[in-house]
Order: sequence, then structure tokens, then C-alpha cells
Amino acid sequence: MDTVAPPALAWSTANCQVARAMAVLGEKSTVVVLREVFNGVRRFDDVQRHSGVPRQVLSNRLALLVEHDVLRRVPYRPEHGRERHEYRLTQKGLDLYPVLAALADWGARYYADADGPPVEIAHRDCGAAVHATLTCEAGHRLDDPRAAAPRPGPGARPRDT
Repeated sequence: MDTVAPPALAWSTANCQVARAMAVLGEKSTVVVLREVFNGVRRFDDVQRHSGVPRQVLSNRLALLVEHDVLRRVPYRPEHGRERHEYRLTQKGLDLYPVLAALADWGARYYADADGPPVEIAHRDCGAAVHATLTCEAGHRLDDPRAAAPRPGPGARPRDT
């Protein structure tokens, strides 16, 4: 039986945007930290207490997200306390919202308890549930992910053989 090699094998993955993004986001605790910040939990002690991420791991993840301009540190001073920082999303961080929405949708579909997911994302204006969708630049909604296909982009490089 002859098999045809997938076209992707002809292209290098040395400059893959997915691999580069996962170098920043690939740790479970990084996505958990982002979940907290998206949910409005911005202060270190609150994030640590609510997420259960160990303090040193949390410190490392926050530093990485600040270094990559996903979060920014904003100083605050509690009454009678020393200056501390909370973490706010940058535009680069806000651009991750559809990614977290897609993960939440997928988790709700396959891993929620029988009662349903503990958190839903809602449209602030009308209250309807929000879901991540695939839409092409021409505005077509793709209801089947098989309607999308990878192709070489402007940064594609042939694979070294």
C-alpha cells in the first residue's frame, strides 16, 4: 500500500510559531496563572492561594510572563504596608483570551463534572455564553475543524534534507 507523505514534512519547523508560543505557555502552571489573571485575581498572594501553584513556581511563571510582555507589574501599597505588585494583562496577554476560551470550551465538553463546568464565559452586553470559533479572514465560520488546513506561510522555509 502506497502512502503519500503529508506536505508538512517538506517544511522546516525550526521557526514554528506554535513551538515558540509553547516555550512561553507550555507549563500547566503558566496557563493556570493566566486563568487567574483573566478572572481578575492579580495579586501574588491571591493567585497563589486560589490556584495552589507553589510560591517559587508562581514567582518564576509571573517573571516569565512579564519578560515576554504578556503581563505587566503594577505597584500598589496596602495600608501600612510595603509596596507590592499586582499583575495586569498587556495587549499581548489579552490576545490570549480566545486561547483560554478554547481551552475552557474543550475542558467543559470533555472534563466537566456531571453538573457542568464551574465557570462559563459570558458576553457582558447580553449575558449569552461565549465560545471560541474558527473563522477565516473572509468571515466564514468553520463549524468543522477539518474545513481548515495548514499551508506554508510567508515565513516557511524548506526542510533541510
